[in-house]
Parts: sequence; C-alpha cells; structure tokens
Amino acid sequence: MKNQMNEITPQQYQKMADRANPPSKVAYHCLMAFLVGGLICVIGQVVSNIGKALLQLDKESASAFTAIVMVFLGATLTGLGIYDRIGSVAGAGSIVPITGFANSIVAPAIEFKQEGYIMGTGSRMFNLAGPVLVYGISASIVGGFLYYLLKG
Repeated sequence: MKNQMNEITPQQYQKMADRANPPSKVAYHCLMAFLVGGLICVIGQVVSNIGKALLQLDKESASAFTAIVMVFLGATLTGLGIYDRIGSVAGAGSIVPITGFANSIVAPAIEFKQEGYIMGTGSRMFNLAGPVLVYGISASIVGGFLYYLLKG
C-alpha cells in the first residue's frame, strides 16, 4: 500500500493549504495601526497643548511634560492590562509611539516580578528596550563624532 502523501502533487498541496489558511487581513491591520497610532499621537499633541496653554510651559518644557505624561500613561495602561488589548487591535500602531517604549519596559517587569526584584524585575526589565537603548546611544555617539569631524 502506497503512502497517500506521496501521491499529492505540489499544486494539490497548495490548494489544500490555501483552503486551510484564513484570508489575510493586511488592509484592516494597516488601517487599525494607522488609526490607533494616530490617536496616540493626537493624545500626545493634546497633552502638549495643555502644557503650553494651561500650564504656560515653553516649547522645551511642554515637550518634556508630554513625554513624561505619555510614558506614565503607557506604563499605567500596561500595568492595568489595557495596553495589551490595545496592542492586539492596533499591532504596530501601538509600539511606535513613546507609549510603546513604556510598555516594552513595564511588561517584562510585571511578567518576571515573581522571580524577585533583582533577578526578576531588575534583570528582565530591559530585555526588549535594552538593545534599542544601546544601539540608539551608540548610533548617536558615532553620528555626533562624524558630525564633529565633518563640520570640524
């Protein structure tokens, strides 16, 4: 008796795989990433405007205020489990803004809390953000050095 898998042609296998796979929702996911990422940026702009108008902050102080508030919101929403639900709908739209950075630090800290404050939270908190920080700082040093050499 022959094995039935040997009798299936690549074309037949592809048809079977196409039927088994759900249809792609690329357009929907792109739209949701755009809308949610844009909404996060709109919230950041509102916070900045509040800092300038109500708190009478200058541009630099309003920018710092906005960054602090947005990191706080991202960390708080992560701690409450809300940011994960936003991420499941928004995809990349939730990781690009500054709130995504806060989420990338707080989520591992919460996940490994039961291992203790030093070996759990402290050592795992920068699993994702650590390489971003290292390469970002390194690139800025190299860029600054090149700028110094070229502008001399």
